[in-house]
Amino acid sequence: MRRRLDAYVRGAAFLCACGLIAGAGSSETKMMRVARTELCVTEGAIEESANGGMRVSAPKMRAYVNVVTSQVVEAHFIYLGSTGNEARLGSGELRRQFGLKLRATDACNLVYAMWRIEPESKLVVSVKSNPGQHNSAECGNRGYKNIKARKSRPVAVLRVGDSHSLRAEMRADELNVFVDHVLVWEGSVGAQGGAFEGPVGLRSDNARLQLELLAGEPLAVERGHAPGCRTGPEAAE
Repeated sequence: MRRRLDAYVRGAAFLCACGLIAGAGSSETKMMRVARTELCVTEGAIEESANGGMRVSAPKMRAYVNVVTSQVVEAHFIYLGSTGNEARLGSGELRRQFGLKLRATDACNLVYAMWRIEPESKLVVSVKSNPGQHNSAECGNRGYKNIKARKSRPVAVLRVGDSHSLRAEMRADELNVFVDHVLVWEGSVGAQGGAFEGPVGLRSDNARLQLELLAGEPLAVERGHAPGCRTGPEAAE
């Protein structure tokens, strides 16, 4: 217990400091800290924590940044274990995971970079593609395709109290994923995934987390082209 508490304290200090640290990918990329008010939560809940970060305790959490940014997103997080009241995926599988969303057009068309925690620790990139379908009632859990990396390396087994950073960068259809400043996945998600247009975001299943989120600087867009906040069952993934 003492060791876990010490790890939590070190991780909390890490989270507080990370807003002052440049992102773990391209050094030219300028990052902004994403406040809770700049997130649209489409499922579950994200709470503000006392240190200015955010906390996730819901079995299912889905959210996206309600601002148009470049396709770069980075989470600094402490893994706090299971949510307790665990929920199965639409496939019926029970999985614990946390990850990032890119080019999130809607609930049916987007790219994921997910750190699977249990039952097996690994980094999985997948594209959910359902042409012509835009809400959960239409696509459900269909259209997922796991993408094979051109280059990859294993990720650590997450234990309670561990603190890490997870970053994803997309340029056209090319995706790079970093864990703690180390490139762990590199490859193409294909022309279809690269053509999606939408915000970056995050997702978790059955994982409690303390986190801070960073994203690329906001891009200038025409009036009326901001993502907007779409909530309700039709926006669930």
